[in-house]
Amino acid sequence: MEILLQPWAWYIAGPALTLVMFLLLYFGGNFGMSANLRTMCSMAGGDKFSDFFKLDWKNKKWNLVFVLGAILGGFFSSQFLTNGEMIELNPNTISGLEQLGFSTPNNNYLPPEIFGGTTLFSLSILIGGGFLVGFGARYAGGCTSGHAISGLSDLQIPSLIAVIGFFLGGLLMTHLLFPIIFKIPIIL
Repeated sequence: MEILLQPWAWYIAGPALTLVMFLLLYFGGNFGMSANLRTMCSMAGGDKFSDFFKLDWKNKKWNLVFVLGAILGGFFSSQFLTNGEMIELNPNTISGLEQLGFSTPNNNYLPPEIFGGTTLFSLSILIGGGFLVGFGARYAGGCTSGHAISGLSDLQIPSLIAVIGFFLGGLLMTHLLFPIIFKIPIIL
């Protein structure tokens, strides 16, 4: 059981991901989470309101099983495969987050000050962030997992451009916008 609580080595996880991508490319599938939202909207009757949702969702059922597996896998690993260790963060990062009012920044990956959903501020961050992620995934023609894993495996130039944009957006958010939103000095 102890081995399950450790991250998988690159020489196990990398070939496993390569095998999945090879099988997807061989069978004509593609990988990504945001496309599943379109499939779910199509299943729920979204095609009555927008042509964007007019698609044969029955051919996409396998991808919905993937989403269910990701949800169940995340729940299973968080409930049964965590060892309770503190997250290793730079002391300067911990100090900066504590100045912002984060009670224990290295205790969990989802700080309750942002993801607790109990204040207007945290709700606005979650809803605004969700909207921006959804808009960005639609504007880029797919999400980070779809472009970075499936698109790059298929050697698609638009996916390379999208992945570069995702990384630049992440750096911009981390080093410029996050300090403005939470009123902390920039720590590079």
